[in-house]
Amino acid sequence: MSTIADILMKFFGGFILLYMGAIILTYTGMLIFAFIELRKQYKLDKTVLDEDYIDSFYSKPLSIIIPAYNEEVGVVDSVQSVLNLKYPQTELIIVNDGSTDKTQQVVIEQFKMKKIPKVVKEQIKSKPIIQVYQSEIHHNLFLIEKENGGKADALNAGINLAKYPYFCSIDGDSILDEKSLLRVMKPIVMSNEEVIAAGGNVRIANGLDVHMGSVYPKRSLPNRPLVLMQIIEYTRAFMMGRISLSKHNLILIISGAFSVFAKKWVVKVGGYSVQTIGEDMELVVKLHRYLYENKIKKRIEFVPDPVCWTEAPESLGVLRKQRRRWHQGLIESLTKHKRMTLNPRYGKIGMISFPYFWMVECFGPLIELGGHIYIIIAFFLGKVYFEFAILLTLLLVLYGSILSTFSVLMETWSMNVYSATKNFFKLILMSLTEAFWYRPLTLIWRCEAFIQVLLGRKSWGHMKRVGLSKKTRRKRSNFPK
Repeated sequence: MSTIADILMKFFGGFILLYMGAIILTYTGMLIFAFIELRKQYKLDKTVLDEDYIDSFYSKPLSIIIPAYNEEVGVVDSVQSVLNLKYPQTELIIVNDGSTDKTQQVVIEQFKMKKIPKVVKEQIKSKPIIQVYQSEIHHNLFLIEKENGGKADALNAGINLAKYPYFCSIDGDSILDEKSLLRVMKPIVMSNEEVIAAGGNVRIANGLDVHMGSVYPKRSLPNRPLVLMQIIEYTRAFMMGRISLSKHNLILIISGAFSVFAKKWVVKVGGYSVQTIGEDMELVVKLHRYLYENKIKKRIEFVPDPVCWTEAPESLGVLRKQRRRWHQGLIESLTKHKRMTLNPRYGKIGMISFPYFWMVECFGPLIELGGHIYIIIAFFLGKVYFEFAILLTLLLVLYGSILSTFSVLMETWSMNVYSATKNFFKLILMSLTEAFWYRPLTLIWRCEAFIQVLLGRKSWGHMKRVGLSKKTRRKRSNFPK
């Protein structure tokens, strides 16, 4: 029995080492690609480019859709941030998805909304619309009152009302920089409509000053370790992974918190899916699938410069629900479209993106968690296993901490959101602790998603948060990110 146990320990240890080595090489390659891409953009004067393309934006008017469920705390700031956006021609549609709080009342009172007779053509099926309102002070601002159907259903209702050829979806607790819309639309304008969807960068606003829809960065970052780790995690995901995948048209996820789509193509694929938890990823996968099956050459891109500020969970319980839900959405989308995996018919998406998302993003948490358990067992067994444990620990630290450090460094160099020197070192020091507490926790939560899928549980749940604005820091619940 001991011989069999030795063989299993050595085999599993070797497998984990090879897997982590491959992951580190993959992410190092992504880091290099991202650095090269950011270096190309570094010397560009983005303000001049914004002005150069302003005439082109007139030909690409868009509708901005904010799905809202129990968003009374943050919805006014979100709407104000959209009204502050520098973009030639927009309309704003707030979709009240059967809120049980004062979301609708707050919007109606704040923006002087009045009922209007409006026939909404149902291009995408959604729950019934009860009433449409229009602002008396902002004539391009509308409010849809509808029966509760979930975030995806609310977005579909917004698309049905939208009159422009492009739409931007943002969350009800998100705030955009004033030039975010100009910059996220730039690849669509510059590509002569080859790009049919684009996602922007999402940053965490916890601890920042928010007033009338604008974010005013402080000189210091929040002191809560949980929030700091999420800042690092977001920076790594957006600055490294999405830039490199987008460069080769391999991206399967653009954040539902801030993304732009050509309405025509979204309608063709049936809009957002109400049957899956990860409606944002599901829409992107459906678009890729439709394009390949119909031999249409289009692109979906990530744009690192435009920033959307959002609120991160500040408690372990809320963060756990969020990560479990995200991973469940990933599993559902990959499973639903599993026939695309390693299928030459779907080009690079089938041959590269799907294998990557299966092996790294989907099953990665199971393998990594197994690695952490292996380290604990190996330390107690001693002998050669002790050496395996030391090597694997170093790889885990390298994977989580070193790559995070370089991502923060790239962000500071290119975007300069966390510009103060003390902020940079604070994030670097915190990233060195990731492998010892934060990473194992998120792995456990993501592994719980497999249990949810196996049991057939589809619960969107409620996300308790606090408002971003100092004056309205109260508990609330809303759609998942």
